Amino acid sequence: MGAIRPIAVKLDQDMRDRLQHLAEARDRSTHWLMRKAIEQFVEQEEKREALRQDALNAWAEYQETGLHVSHDEADAWLARLEEGEEAKAPECHE
Repeated sequence: MGAIRPIAVKLDQDMRDRLQHLAEARDRSTHWLMRKAIEQFVEQEEKREALRQDALNAWAEYQETGLHVSHDEADAWLARLEEGEEAKAPECHE
C-alpha cells in the first residue's frame, strides 16, 4: 500500500449533518465512516465490473463458437442443484 494522502470531498450541509449524526450514533469518526463507505463502494463496483467483463467475454466466445446451453437446460440443472443433488452442468452445444 502506498502513502496515504488526503483527498477533498465536497458535501452539502445536509449530508455533513447526516454523516455527523451517524458518526456520533456509531461512536466513530466521520472520517472512519467515509473511508468505510468508499471502501465498500469500490469493492462492490470492482465485483460489478468483473461480472461485466465475464459477460462480455462469454458473449464474445458465444459469437465465435456458437456454443451455448439453452434456458431450459440451465433451469433444469439449477433446479436439481437447488434440491441438493450433485448435478453435472449441461454440455454446451451449437
